Amino acid sequence: METKILIIGANGQLGLVLTKALQCKFGLERVVASDLEKREQYQGKFEVIDATDINRIQEVVINHKITQIYHLAAILSAKGEENPLGTWDINMKTLFNVLEVSRMHKLDKVFFPSSIAVFGEGAPLDHTPNDAYLNPATVYGMSKASGENWANYYYLKYGLDVRSIRYPGVIGYQSQPNGGTTDYAVDIYHKAILEEEFICFLEENTTLPMIFMDDVVRATIELMEAPKEVITMRTSYNIAGISFSPNQIAQEIRKIYPNFRIVYKPDFRQEIASKWPRSIDDTVAKNDWGWEPKFDLKDITAIMVQELKKKYKRDSENKTIRTVYTEV
Repeated sequence: METKILIIGANGQLGLVLTKALQCKFGLERVVASDLEKREQYQGKFEVIDATDINRIQEVVINHKITQIYHLAAILSAKGEENPLGTWDINMKTLFNVLEVSRMHKLDKVFFPSSIAVFGEGAPLDHTPNDAYLNPATVYGMSKASGENWANYYYLKYGLDVRSIRYPGVIGYQSQPNGGTTDYAVDIYHKAILEEEFICFLEENTTLPMIFMDDVVRATIELMEAPKEVITMRTSYNIAGISFSPNQIAQEIRKIYPNFRIVYKPDFRQEIASKWPRSIDDTVAKNDWGWEPKFDLKDITAIMVQELKKKYKRDSENKTIRTVYTEV
């Protein structure tokens, strides 16, 4: 059967980039992007889906003969703490809807992203293993830990091929930060390009695992392409990129922008970050499907600065064009 993919939550930080990568791999006609609204940048097929509506998901799956779902929609850690019960309801209901539709229609594969937010004080902070005890301290982490167990349940009970990765903090230039505790590592580059002072909500030496967007997309596709018989982890795989602190990233930025200023004003997100790992052991992913990261902090900084400079130049030129048009 021909692979046809539905991406739920395609407007998010990962969704925007993963959608394009899957379109390049499978073709525009075989990838359906979806979210609560369509954004102008999407080419190819798009469906408006509220993932809390199981009937709507089912309708799209039937109409487009979908064989795989990438379920990316979720409320993230920092944003989730503003409305814990609402976050739980949305994150869990959307996952159940995807799992049920996939089960009923016998889909080939489902991808469900997890997060390092599943770890809490019960896990070692350094080289956190895949089988570490999970006692997350945020509702986002709780929903992801529960989701991992439900993914495993649907595999054991129904044979549904659900695959998952625990993402570290994701760094990419393609979209703005959207409510994660690790999002400072994206916003900091924007402030550097704009030559603005950056106010950091974490302490300067708070080390967290991070990963570049290109590595994230590649890891996701590699996992989904791996033969079923090599998948030994039916909850979620640890993957690691590179670990660093706000101070380390600021030092790397100053090699390009010597006058870059950072001020530390820790808030409630510091408490969240202090319970997360400083580094991740991803041996299982390496052994099972050959995972290896390619980007270090120097690489990430060079690419982020280069691409964001292009973005802000384009935005400036477009603003000038719109202003001239309006005046005429």
